[in-house]
Amino acid sequence: MAIEQIYQQIFGAALLALLCVVASVLTRRIGAPILLVFLLLGMVAGEEGLGGIRFDDAVLAFLFGNVALAIIIFDGGLGTRKDTFRVSLKPALSLATLGVIVTAAITGFAAHIILNLSWQEGLLVGAIVGSTDAAAVFGLLRNAGLELKERTSATLEIESGSNDPMAIFLTITLVHILQISSDINQGWTIVSELLRQMGLGLGIGFAGGHLLAHMLRHLALPSALYPLLALAGGITLFGLATIWEGSGFLAIFIAGVIVGNTPHPYSNDLHRFHDGIAWLSQIGMFLMLGLLVTPSHLIPITVPAVAIAFVLIFIARPVAVMISLLPFHFPWREQIFIGWCGLRGAVPIILALFPSLAGVANTQTYFELVFFVVLISLVLQGWTIAPMARWLQIELPPTVKEPEYLHLTIKHEQDKELLIYPVLADSRVVGSTVDRIPVAEGSEVVAVIRRGVLLNKMHQAQLICDDQVMILATSNARSALGRLFAPAAHTPLLESDQFFGEFVLRPEANVVDVAEAYGFIVSSSLADITIEQYLTHHFHGKPVVGDQVKLGLVTLIVREFEGGRIVSVGLKLRSPE
Repeated sequence: MAIEQIYQQIFGAALLALLCVVASVLTRRIGAPILLVFLLLGMVAGEEGLGGIRFDDAVLAFLFGNVALAIIIFDGGLGTRKDTFRVSLKPALSLATLGVIVTAAITGFAAHIILNLSWQEGLLVGAIVGSTDAAAVFGLLRNAGLELKERTSATLEIESGSNDPMAIFLTITLVHILQISSDINQGWTIVSELLRQMGLGLGIGFAGGHLLAHMLRHLALPSALYPLLALAGGITLFGLATIWEGSGFLAIFIAGVIVGNTPHPYSNDLHRFHDGIAWLSQIGMFLMLGLLVTPSHLIPITVPAVAIAFVLIFIARPVAVMISLLPFHFPWREQIFIGWCGLRGAVPIILALFPSLAGVANTQTYFELVFFVVLISLVLQGWTIAPMARWLQIELPPTVKEPEYLHLTIKHEQDKELLIYPVLADSRVVGSTVDRIPVAEGSEVVAVIRRGVLLNKMHQAQLICDDQVMILATSNARSALGRLFAPAAHTPLLESDQFFGEFVLRPEANVVDVAEAYGFIVSSSLADITIEQYLTHHFHGKPVVGDQVKLGLVTLIVREFEGGRIVSVGLKLRSPE
């Protein structure tokens, strides 16, 4: 290859990446799924598009796709907070295991009928398209400015990192079955493959994650190398698990969760770096997949692909969600939304390369069919997720955004950090004296800077706009301080009142007292029940902000939830029926 061609390829790749980044601004305005734009740009640059680039190296695509997926899943693990497990761990794992199996079975049966494939080949198609891309869902919701109940958002978040291993396991297992000439040991093949994939993935993820977190806390490195240590360590665990024929994606997700929830000096740098590298991985992966497909080859399979996509979106995913969430008593609106959030992304397209690399028959059909199904999913579901959330009325009023602040780590003090917050004109601390700032136990205000000068008698001075407040804080106090120094919400108070109600109740208020105050009668069995107990019982011990229940002539809404307890309840008056 000539040197000029190499430079041209570097220029072309950089230009495509630049176009993807710039296109994200446009997609945010029109509500289009950003991953669809990346995919279409790759197709435009491909051999039948304006770029005329010919790319058909399935091995290279598989290699790059696996590394990119591992990085994206690791970043998802880093961003998964352990407190979200309270309401969503079990339902998310049910969706990620049973849900994927049910989706694969129903879609596989449809592929068996529509394409006249054997049952093994039909199930292989179902397994390939079995996992969702909830990361794309959250990108769309963030772009639309939507906030969901914690029960819904956390379930989708955890599912996004844990359902890929099950789809990969099913795909690899079915590829192995198609390569076996005898049917005698197929049942044992499935069981042994499941035990090996899940067992090794869990073991390597937990052990490696704790080892990596220990290294990040105790190794003395230049600050710029800590994010690279985490990335290299995560990819190493992924590679080790796959070499031992375990689930590398499960291993790297668990390692990411452990590292992300372990306090260490450079956690902010770690998250920012991996957010950026995950975006770069998504851009590169979808551009590559767009280059890999030949658009003219999609035309002959349009009808069967649309039929299979219809079964997947409108039958398989909703049924899988209903069955998987049955024991967890999810409200029906949230079940419908989670069912609609079965957005397909990069994983099915990468999995469609497995049969080709294994030498299984009909490989081109698998790839083109799956690519078309993903395209339909991105267009149909990706473009309608935000309107669906509004239609189902499961969004919450926007919360106050955390203010920008400076973060300084303290060497050899893993649980302490120095935070510098600006005093904004409409924040809660304006006009307060330092000794009245409600900082958490173990934290203290150490300095106030005003117009570049350190205040000597800061405890008696009232804070004014543009002051800089320096706080020595514990690692778990950051969220509370963020709410304290945050600017007032930009949305009208009326919007919040319309959702949470006109009045605020204490959670320890008695249900009977509330009924008497608002002129209705409740059952005598509620005589000694508080509002908090009533709501907690109604939502099976796991209420979240935004949950609401009708009681006589009023509606009770969970307004604030902290430390595992309801701390504020909204009350909305209802018209007498």
